[in-house]
Amino acid sequence: MPPMKSNYMNTAQLKELMTAPPMTAARHAEVMRKRIAQRRMLEEARELKKAESDYLKR
Repeated sequence: MPPMKSNYMNTAQLKELMTAPPMTAARHAEVMRKRIAQRRMLEEARELKKAESDYLKR
């Protein structure tokens, strides 16, 4: 049986994670805004693709 693949992209060591300074509220807000913007772009692209395929099926 092959070894289990890790779901985690970031392979930082536990010590590095535990000693890193916490994220500031401003930085957290920036990260969340960026994540939301990326998700919206993906959703819009999916909707456009679906609308295009629906249009072509007529």
